[in-house]
This record gives sequence, C-alpha cells and structure tokens, in this order.
Amino acid sequence: MPLAPTAQLVADARAEGLGLGAFNVIAIEHAEAIVAGAETAGAPVILQISENAVKFHHGKLAPIALATAAIAKDATVPVALHLDHVESESLWRQAPALGFGSVMVDASKLPYDENVAATAHAVEYLRSHGLYVESELGKVGGKEGEEPLGAHAPGARTDPGEALSYVEATGVDALAVAVGSSHAMTSRDAALDHELIARIAAAVPVPLVLHGSSGVPDGELARAVTAGMVKINIGTALNIAFTGAVRDYLDAEPAAVDPRKYVKAGREAMAATVAHFLGVLRDPA
Repeated sequence: MPLAPTAQLVADARAEGLGLGAFNVIAIEHAEAIVAGAETAGAPVILQISENAVKFHHGKLAPIALATAAIAKDATVPVALHLDHVESESLWRQAPALGFGSVMVDASKLPYDENVAATAHAVEYLRSHGLYVESELGKVGGKEGEEPLGAHAPGARTDPGEALSYVEATGVDALAVAVGSSHAMTSRDAALDHELIARIAAAVPVPLVLHGSSGVPDGELARAVTAGMVKINIGTALNIAFTGAVRDYLDAEPAAVDPRKYVKAGREAMAATVAHFLGVLRDPA
C-alpha cells in the first residue's frame, strides 16, 4: 500500500487514545523487522531514519530512505516514513523528494530564541511541501554519548507554559518533550513525570512525542500514553534485541561465516520486540 501520511497516523492514535510506535531504522534489516512486528501486532507504525543513521550510511540519505520506503509500501499495515533528529538544513530539505511524511527538526541544542528561529524556518519550508514537522523543547539527554540528565537538572524538564509559547512561535505539528526519559538507555528503569505529561498535554494543542522510550518500562509507557503522549520513539531496544540474538547465534555456532544466518536471528528478535512494544502502546489501559 502507499506510504501513510504521518499526520494521519498521529491524528488517529490521538483520537483513539493510543500510542503510535515510531522505530529507528539503521539498516534494511531494521525496516524489515519493524514492518514484520507491526504486521504481527496488526498496528500502524512509523519507520524513522535519524541524521546519525544517515552518517552511518556515508552521509547519503537516498539509498537507505528509498529502500526503507520500498519495504514500507509492501506492508499490510499502514506505515509512515519519518526523518528524525535532523540538525542539518541540507538534510531536511531532501525529505520531500524521498517520500518522507514528516521530519523532526532538532534545534534543541540552541538557546531558546535560536531554537525557535531555526525551527520556524524549517516549518515554513517543510509545510509548503506538505510535510508534518516535529521538534523538541527541553533536553532529552543521552544523545551521541551525552550523559543522561538527572531528574532535577536545569533544562531536564519541559515547562508547559514555555511549550505553548514555543508551539505558537514555531508552528510545529508535534512536540517532543523532556519528562524523564533519556536516549540510548540499555536498562528499562526510567521513571517518567506523568503529572508533567498531563500538564503539557493540557497546555499545548499539538500531539506530544516521547523520545528515549527504550529505557521506559512497559507500565510507565502505558501510563504515559494515558497521560497524553502519542508518538513513542524506540530505537535502542531494537539494537539490544538484534545484538543479543546475533551474539547467541555466534556463541552456539562459532564456525558460522554466512551473515544471513545470524542477521536473520537478529532480525527476528527485533520483530518480536516491535510487536511487544506495539502491544503495550495499543492497550495502555
């Protein structure tokens, strides 16, 4: 089926009070696994490619984007394509021509006024090309080796009033907020500020996005959706599943040299992980 518009998948999830899983694609096997897991769960899904993933692919977006889009179009469930955590203008300008339905413009490292200006500039261009735009306010730690922020560290939480001003000033369609999660967590013990999630959800008119969800336990994720989170970003959990399955295979078969054998094991483990998370997000009660 054709690529689904991100805007429609987010709107549907929000209207139904459900979480929409958005999973990071690094290699083609990630895309295949995510779609397989979504089909098992019978749920829509977002395939997202980050700027860091593009760097891994020698800085070239088109090859991995076109391959991922082809896998998405072959799915039996609705699948959207999202370009995630983009700081480079030259990169987000490529999104419309490559089938992306949305972009997360990441100016969160900049001072507030510069973040607003950079994001509003991107929104003007991307909106004119029919794309849905997400951005981030507050600081979700753990990106590119950053230390996770403590619960009360300066900037570690998004202020609801500032969030409203930011949405109004930038025109973004969705807002990623800092409420206690962190990128690249390998343990699932993050405790979210659910009262803050509810306050932000009540303050801003756009859907909320949770980054760093791999480190959030199932129960916390379900509560976050109930409190107002809609798009739930998951990446590290897939890599943990993939690496664990490959390691187990090679430990059991030390003479193995055909990558199809152990990569298949990793892909299947990622698919099972996707299906599990989607089950949690689609049944938050």
